[in-house]
Amino acid sequence: MTSYIVWKKTRTLNAQKVGYAVLNESFKKMTINKKIDLPSKPDFKHSVSDIFDIDSKLTVKGFKNKSDWVPDTDKSYVFDKDTTLSILAGFEHNRRVMIQGFHGTGKSTHIEQIAARLNWPCVRINLDSHISRIDLLGKDAIKLNDGKQITEFQEGLLPWSIQNPVALVFDEYDAGRPDVMFVIQRILEVEGKLTLLDQNKIITPHPGFRLFATTNTVGLGDMTGLYHGTQQINQGQLDRWHILSTLNYLDPKQEYKVVSSKLVSFKGIKNQEIIKNMIKLANLTRSGFANGDISTLMSPRTVISWCQNYKIFKDLSTSFKLSFLNKCDDVEKSIISEYFQRCFDIEIENA
Repeated sequence: MTSYIVWKKTRTLNAQKVGYAVLNESFKKMTINKKIDLPSKPDFKHSVSDIFDIDSKLTVKGFKNKSDWVPDTDKSYVFDKDTTLSILAGFEHNRRVMIQGFHGTGKSTHIEQIAARLNWPCVRINLDSHISRIDLLGKDAIKLNDGKQITEFQEGLLPWSIQNPVALVFDEYDAGRPDVMFVIQRILEVEGKLTLLDQNKIITPHPGFRLFATTNTVGLGDMTGLYHGTQQINQGQLDRWHILSTLNYLDPKQEYKVVSSKLVSFKGIKNQEIIKNMIKLANLTRSGFANGDISTLMSPRTVISWCQNYKIFKDLSTSFKLSFLNKCDDVEKSIISEYFQRCFDIEIENA
């Protein structure tokens, strides 16, 4: 009985080792042991007015050629002027830029779409509570070499990004663990070098390395009840971010442009009115949230999802329930149903 248990544990351990070896071998091929083949510095000037449809004489440097790491371009994407200029300042002048705002406003996508138009490689890392400093910096991994298992240090995404012309985006930055935040603090200074103690190695940032972050809060923790799991950000670290831009919900006209651009097949006067009323309802939920009447609100992402579900179910109330109402507190559903009735003159059954 004892020998069976020992054998079973040994076999499990070996299986895990082989698994790690396969994973790391695959990861190596995909990413971090391969340098991005681009010039050492941005080599092409882009016109802000031509690319982003913003009334400005500014130009911003980017890359002439596109690499595999550049995000796909969404030609229908609508840019917010102030947020766009903040992000462009980050790219052009190597500023550390943080974008703060409610969920569903397109903070991360904004950065990605600007990077796509500048042909700038971009990597997003979601800083959830499971991401540790080892995940960022790297760790000793077991790999197969000529049929034998050997231990080799596998560099993480952070050291790799710093050594390449990469725009690194930390999503949900205010949800990061304290040990992870102190690792990031080392590179918040523009000339900040990353020290890998395990490797006795000091990494100097690539001239094309850029750093961005997105947050739902302003570093004070969750003050609204919407963002469970967010942390207070060390003020010493927050002070190191050069630019903090706010991207909250847009005015109805601009939000209509954003939503309709995502729904190319959703045309016709009737559908246009439906979208406008959906946005009107979304704004009622935001006002209700601000006034303390309800505890949740509709984002532009939810409006787009509602439109898509409406195309599937061909019914406004059913698609509204599935997209938003079912996510709400039972006590508040009557208030939200009233919002719906005011916008569409339809009463929701069994709300």
